[in-house]
Amino acid sequence: MSQTAPKQIYTFGNYLKEKFGCKVYKVGINISGFTCPNIDGTVAKGGCTFCENDSFSASTNQVQELKGFHLNLTSKENPFLDKQLLQLKQQFQAISSRQKKEYGAQKFIVYFQSFTNTYAPFETLKALYEKALSFEDVVGLSIGTRSDSITEETLAYLADLAKEKEIWIEFGIQSVYDQTLQKINRGHDSANVKEWILKAKDAGLNVCGHLIFGLPNETQQMMLETAKQAYEWGIDSVKYHPLYVVKRTALANEYTRGEFSPISEKLYLDTLVKALQMKPSPITVQRVTAGINNASLLAPKWCYDKNQQVKKINAALKQVGLKY
Repeated sequence: MSQTAPKQIYTFGNYLKEKFGCKVYKVGINISGFTCPNIDGTVAKGGCTFCENDSFSASTNQVQELKGFHLNLTSKENPFLDKQLLQLKQQFQAISSRQKKEYGAQKFIVYFQSFTNTYAPFETLKALYEKALSFEDVVGLSIGTRSDSITEETLAYLADLAKEKEIWIEFGIQSVYDQTLQKINRGHDSANVKEWILKAKDAGLNVCGHLIFGLPNETQQMMLETAKQAYEWGIDSVKYHPLYVVKRTALANEYTRGEFSPISEKLYLDTLVKALQMKPSPITVQRVTAGINNASLLAPKWCYDKNQQVKKINAALKQVGLKY
């Protein structure tokens, strides 16, 4: 008797292929001069406990030129906009060319990835977004941000762009438990995330939510409750991350003092499988794990090799009739 083939999880790549009829790739962009209200002291200092602030910066000449210059929502001027626009163009050209050669990419979504990419004056955002949309074969934008760092003006502008382009906002949800958000020095509460996800959805935008499993003191039940509520808020896509510890972070200090124990691979796999089984089928999946394969990783060591992680994830999913 033949076994039933595992059911393919609906990935973001599947969604884009269906919509555009070709291979569409995200081009991750790091614009210098952007920061985060949780780093610059507006809502907190030091960033989230797991965040190595330097790790966000691209190692380009432009970044070095703008070292020490940071924008925020109240910045009156941006003397480096031309350099930022050039940086955007150079990064897009380099990365998209490689994606065409290596993966056969045909269309692109420009992904404003590092730091908080709505945390700047509106005119700066408008210039960068419109420049990105002007590049050849670009069909849309994905903008990584925080729920406490976007204005009604920017949201309305993005909603207008979304009438003709593929526009996504990516919010870090992380956890729906305020005690967890306080513990990781997040700088806002869960109600704030819910409010802005609902506003983005009401405006007609696509929303991707980032969830972290293994946050301090969280049980599996809490992790799954976060996933459940995020789904209920109406997110269109999801990224799942295990919490891993890198050097030069507040979390590294807690880990070294024995105050934090990273999630085990077994628990992560079990939680991820359960979260995927709960997920409504229209919600696409953009990421099922994360890690870093260099010496900055302190723990857990299983986060070092992403390929091995995906193999084990697929083995666990196969047990419940799914595949990634």
